[in-house]
Amino acid sequence: MVEDVEWSDIGERVRESRLAAGLSQDDLARAVRLERTKIAKIEAGDRRVDALELARLSSALGLPMSHFLHRRPQVLSRRAQLVDDTDTGAARQAYQIEAKLLAWLRDVRQLIESGQLRPEPMLTYTGTVRDTDAAREVALWTRQRLDLQLEPVETLMSACERAGQLVLVTDLPGEGASLIDGDVAVAVVSQQPDPGRRRTTAAHELGHMVLGDEYSSDLAVGMSRADRESVVDAFAAEFLLPTDVVAKETSAGDLRDALTRLAATYRTSWSLAVRQACRAGVIEPGLVGKWSSVAPTRAELREAVGWAPQADLAAVRVPPSYAHAVMQAWRDDFITSDRAVELMHGQITIDDLPAKADLGFEP
Repeated sequence: MVEDVEWSDIGERVRESRLAAGLSQDDLARAVRLERTKIAKIEAGDRRVDALELARLSSALGLPMSHFLHRRPQVLSRRAQLVDDTDTGAARQAYQIEAKLLAWLRDVRQLIESGQLRPEPMLTYTGTVRDTDAAREVALWTRQRLDLQLEPVETLMSACERAGQLVLVTDLPGEGASLIDGDVAVAVVSQQPDPGRRRTTAAHELGHMVLGDEYSSDLAVGMSRADRESVVDAFAAEFLLPTDVVAKETSAGDLRDALTRLAATYRTSWSLAVRQACRAGVIEPGLVGKWSSVAPTRAELREAVGWAPQADLAAVRVPPSYAHAVMQAWRDDFITSDRAVELMHGQITIDDLPAKADLGFEP
């Protein structure tokens, strides 16, 4: 098998994938035309799976065959475990996001190994970060390194790409996840939440990379999972909308109008803008809930910026450098047209590819 994955590992992934899909062993057995007892043995690692059976399992579970045949990287920003008595909807969504993340890593690796893709070096902070104040300082450091200063981040896709993290936008429900595998950093962000939430998720996953993974960095020492996530959340908030900007822009005039302009210009959620206003000292902590409940309408937000900005992390599914690498690999005949479309994750269809003859190729 690929990478010497044990049969028990394959069986465990079949079990987890079945639970993530909300299927019983009987359901899966009917879908792949096997007896339920054989499914049970496969999941226990007591029965081998041939190529045809694995293809059927892959199709029934909605996952690529590679999901069952490759080892998982050890560093993952969000790791979900599914067991029969705790397979909640949230856990199932997390598992599906992580499966997409691992498939995305393999796609990126393929293009790197073919010589078509050369990601930027990962931007990582080498100092110690143990609280939210330090995380905010690192967010400003990251902005400086990306030459953003205090300006709005136009697209999180490009910002993450420049920082060395390649982001995929997926249709799956949930939020997002990220991982570091050697010298490669990747993340996935769900398209389903509202635009402000998508950008917050992308900034959060960037924070996981910049601050260091939770299994080996100072960020993990002596902190609970919730505390670690709150530190990364502080990074994301400051990266998207610096506190100094809020303090300056709300110093005069109507506060709600000023916050509306900031939320629209910096393309954040209203709740994040309110929290940053509290951080800047212009909203009392006890009034955060009240302010959060009076969110501006979509028309107000668009009016505040002249109806110009488009939704981020929506139509563009893959980073520009990755898309270019896919097209170059296709032109150089490293990959087929079908594989090129697959690698673009819905960005293009096969009809979007020009005929090779149009590019000067011999028929």
